[in-house]
Formats: sequence, C-alpha cells, structure tokens
Amino acid sequence: MPKSTITYWNSLRPENQEQWQPVKGLEQVAEALTLSIDEETGEYTRLTRFHPGADTTPVGGLSHNYPEEIFVVSGHLYDQAFDLWLESGHYASRPPGEIHGPFKTDIGCVVLEVSFPHRINETL
Repeated sequence: MPKSTITYWNSLRPENQEQWQPVKGLEQVAEALTLSIDEETGEYTRLTRFHPGADTTPVGGLSHNYPEEIFVVSGHLYDQAFDLWLESGHYASRPPGEIHGPFKTDIGCVVLEVSFPHRINETL
C-alpha cells in the first residue's frame, strides 16, 4: 500500500490547528501532525512543532532502530547530542541508532520528519 495522499493545503494556518496532536510524553512542549502515512509499512511524513520554551531534557535523548530524515522548517532548536543550534534549512539523514536530543528552543520550532520504520537497521 502506498503512502496516503492529500491535495494542497496549508498545515500551518490557524484554521488547521485542531489537526495537530500532542506528542506522547511531551504533551506540554510539542505536538505533531502526520501529513502522510503508509499503514502497511509504517513509513510516515509528519511535522513536529516545539512550543516556545520547550525543553525535552526530562525525557532525554532519542534513537530509533530505523532511518529518518529531518528538515527544520522554521524557528530554531538546540540538539544537545550534537551541541548544535538547528535553524531553518538544517537537514539531517539519520542512520538507525543515532542519538539525537534532548532538545530545547526559546522561540519554538517546526521540523519536517520522514521516517522509515520498515527499514529496521538499514541506512537510506
């Protein structure tokens, strides 16, 4: 089954706010919007929005056993694992197992993620 499709729409417009869902474990600091998903493989494209003042230090760093790509759409986000401020335009292609985060932001940040859970322990 291919990933879901949708006609052009602006996910960042205020009238689409109700489509964003809190991120489990980060309910007060981040929310996500799945843009496309393949229900069979689990591959997905989503936006994650970190609220101004977000700090995921209590949750710690993350890693996945599958590859993912990220692109910072707006704002900036500090990635403690890399000791790096990510700004609009930053891109990463993460291999399985790469640690990233915890994250902090003062002004907020929107990140586009493309994840490939069906490619366990593979690289892109």
